[in-house]
Amino acid sequence: MAALSGVRWLTRGVVASRFPGAWRGLSTTAFAPAASKNQAADMRVEGAFPVTMLPGDGVGPELMHAVKEVFKAADVPVEFQEHHLSEVQNMASEEKLEQVLSSMKVNKVAIIGKIHTPMEYKGELTSYGMRLRRKLDLFANVVHVKSLPGYPTRHNNLDLVIIREQTEGEYSSLEHESAKGVIECLKIVTRSKSQRIAKFAFDYATKKGREKVTAVHKANIMKLGDGLFLQCCEEIAELYPKIKFETMIIDNCCMQLVQNPYQFDVLVMPNLYGNIIDNLAAGLVGGAGVVPGESYSAEYAVFETGARHPFAQAVGRNIANPTAMLLSASNMLRHLNLEYHSTVIADAVKKVIKVGKVRTRDMGGYSTTTDFIKSVISHLNPQHGG
Repeated sequence: MAALSGVRWLTRGVVASRFPGAWRGLSTTAFAPAASKNQAADMRVEGAFPVTMLPGDGVGPELMHAVKEVFKAADVPVEFQEHHLSEVQNMASEEKLEQVLSSMKVNKVAIIGKIHTPMEYKGELTSYGMRLRRKLDLFANVVHVKSLPGYPTRHNNLDLVIIREQTEGEYSSLEHESAKGVIECLKIVTRSKSQRIAKFAFDYATKKGREKVTAVHKANIMKLGDGLFLQCCEEIAELYPKIKFETMIIDNCCMQLVQNPYQFDVLVMPNLYGNIIDNLAAGLVGGAGVVPGESYSAEYAVFETGARHPFAQAVGRNIANPTAMLLSASNMLRHLNLEYHSTVIADAVKKVIKVGKVRTRDMGGYSTTTDFIKSVISHLNPQHGG
């Protein structure tokens, strides 16, 4: 243990020197003081941690309601500052985006629902969700795919982590019609950002006691773009001799995840591959309703569901599964150093699933979202209050 601790502190020093702030994304961020008095909506409650909340679209508002109800029942010292940003509910504008950014820059921590991106082109290629991530430089998306005891799926006892670079790649919003009926989409890969996400993955593996990192790519076809990403991963891997490193082509990775997901530990990959693998892996343990996720920059941390899906067909029907969002909220509390509250909430959610009496429809049951929330609250430690 002493040796491992030494490695972790040594790694932390390396990260701080080459990528200042990158390690901070994995630990607690220093919080700025509250906003000025003219920002009354964003004033923090004395003794509570201010957190920016974006309910998002689809069942997002219902999931956020679940979080607020459980936090209230557990006496969690968090004050949510709610903002609404939506391209499909006519609640998206530069002004609203700036309000969210201002709140985030003060609070440093946010919990968000899926901001749905319409497929129609209306003169702007970059969605508000992408703009938010870029402006905050939320370069690392982390999705921890872990089986839930008491809920059997095709593969059980899974425990793997997907780390995705999410500020460039195929999602660079650089498209144009070069000739009639010919569209060119540019995929951007840079050395600095490839090194940064690779280093984040190895730092994560070191800090969490993980043994292996797999770089996922398509360098056999995209020899320059994915070739650069792969080269950067190989260079960073040399700095971490105690962590096993391997590479895998994206199509083979998809097959291997379905056939034998137990071979994986931490996977790191460019933007589009990560988006696909996040959803594929979520399906291995129960779907979009059960997997939490989070995104980090050097300064900010955003907590969300691991598989970003608005589940619009469930809006208003009281059938959405709040598991993923509640587990994300629990992870947020751990990030805030509210370990006790984090554990109490995560344990309550897992107890509900393990007992098996309350199952939402996506888990094969008939319980409502409200039923699930009430059951979680009933399983909270009666001594809660911190």
